[in-house]
Amino acid sequence: MTETTAIDPVTLAVLKGRLEQIADEMDATLFRSAFNPIIAEAHDASHGLYDPKTGETLVQGKSGLPIFVGAMAFAVKAVIEKAARDGDLADGDVYIFNDPYDGGTHLSDFKLVRPYFRDGRLFCYLASVGHWHDVGGNVPGNYNPVATECFQEGMLIPPVKLYVKGEFRPDIVDILRANSRLPGSLYGDLNGQVNALDLGIRRLDRLLDEYGATTVGQAMGELRARAARLMRAHIAELPDGTWSCDDWLDNDGAVDEPLRVGLDIVVAGDEMTLDFSRTAPACLGPVNISRSTAIAACYVALKHVFRDVPANAGVLEPIRFVIPDGSLMAATAPKPVGGYTETILRMIDVVFGALQHCAPERVNGCAYGTINALSLAGHRRDGRRWVMFSFFGGGHGGHPEGDGLNHGNAPISTATIPPMEILEAAYPVMFTQWALRPDSGGPGRSRGGLGAIYEIELLEENADVFLFGERGRYAPQGVVGGAPAALNRFVYQQDDGEHTPPMASKMVGIRIRRGQRVRLETPGGGGYGPARERDSAKVAEDVRLGYVSRAAAEAGYGVALTADGAVDEGRTAELRTRMA
Repeated sequence: MTETTAIDPVTLAVLKGRLEQIADEMDATLFRSAFNPIIAEAHDASHGLYDPKTGETLVQGKSGLPIFVGAMAFAVKAVIEKAARDGDLADGDVYIFNDPYDGGTHLSDFKLVRPYFRDGRLFCYLASVGHWHDVGGNVPGNYNPVATECFQEGMLIPPVKLYVKGEFRPDIVDILRANSRLPGSLYGDLNGQVNALDLGIRRLDRLLDEYGATTVGQAMGELRARAARLMRAHIAELPDGTWSCDDWLDNDGAVDEPLRVGLDIVVAGDEMTLDFSRTAPACLGPVNISRSTAIAACYVALKHVFRDVPANAGVLEPIRFVIPDGSLMAATAPKPVGGYTETILRMIDVVFGALQHCAPERVNGCAYGTINALSLAGHRRDGRRWVMFSFFGGGHGGHPEGDGLNHGNAPISTATIPPMEILEAAYPVMFTQWALRPDSGGPGRSRGGLGAIYEIELLEENADVFLFGERGRYAPQGVVGGAPAALNRFVYQQDDGEHTPPMASKMVGIRIRRGQRVRLETPGGGGYGPARERDSAKVAEDVRLGYVSRAAAEAGYGVALTADGAVDEGRTAELRTRMA
């Protein structure tokens, strides 16, 4: 798309809304038609429009996952390169693939990419990505914490044509269905994505009929240029210098040793460099990520900090990335990448941690930092296979304007936590607890949000349990003097009592029987600002609500309470003097 400022502001605003509405409608179409609760309820999917030459993001829906904004640009680029090699791109073609090294993320995320032609010329690409319930591999649900190569995580499909000039290829679907434990769910999700792209084509036809391809193309170019200008202006407001932060992953699931995620942010004028040279090398287990995924994670982090910049490729124009080959963040096949979510969450945390030194008014404490991907799988009495895969929430970090969100979803997404009622209706399980976790938020002037407690009882004869989590040994950090949150904790019952995973946050193939339970106690968010500066009345209210215990109020905030819950002013002054 050609960048231009010739388009008038009113028309630009109208077209911006219309283009975003197309992507939003594509999102809604898939959410309402998907078979899989991770898409239908949790909204783990995304749609957008992409540049015909570079694949860069032009427009993305507001309901889709932000992490896909950056990753899908690489996915579309992979299709552009494939089509150029083959020389056979045509109207009606639809490519399908899940290659995480070309398109980013992991094998569960299937991408569909469709070229859009106008008057015989390629105008843009439409793309859909959704997290399928099961795509083979060693672990039902595909989060295999002990994988040492991608083949143990699921089937890998390179870019191939699902439709050729509008003609459907059933042999491709036969291959996909044959490699899933839940072929019906896979087929339903696939059709939902195809229908979303069909709707996007119809909406684009209507828009271009009304405004013309030239005007709409100018609007896309100008929106990208404005995002870049605004991003440069924000960076220019920061002081020049180098700002650093380190954080750690518990382990890689295969070797029980911590892995560093180290970042140096260099600000120079209106440009910024994100240098991950101090990050650990690629590891044996599945917390590696591809370079495209790493860049997408940085995009999400920067959008949290600079919230008013439009969501398109212009955000990254003034950003330079230093991601050494062979590092944890530049994995190549067949290195396993199934746990990419845990690593990108740590990347977001170190961006916040580094920027607290030069932009404290823009950052917040780290969120809970793990999706806690949990799978329970078994067979029903009639022999049918069942696989419950879900992710779970925790607390978000305190921020300059207030306390962190209690029981939110991970900051890589706008997805929602699948409702308990949906999970209980679909699978032979019962939630015996779904509650906020007291004392899990990091103390601070603004308190970190609370994590949650989820306890699940098995109703079938037996099941295997798999967990892929993080933050079992390295707590979510506070910023600007805020304190860390509680650690992640997982407990499972067996005949000889309760147990926790030897590697703190990861385990595979634990067998439980009917009536036995598993329990997740998720972290809260890190605090913002020194806890001794928190209004003592707010601490008393936190205690009254059950968010903070009396003991934690004294130890973490220096606030003592009387028997009736009022602030003991004298004792509080003494405690806070000691803290200072």
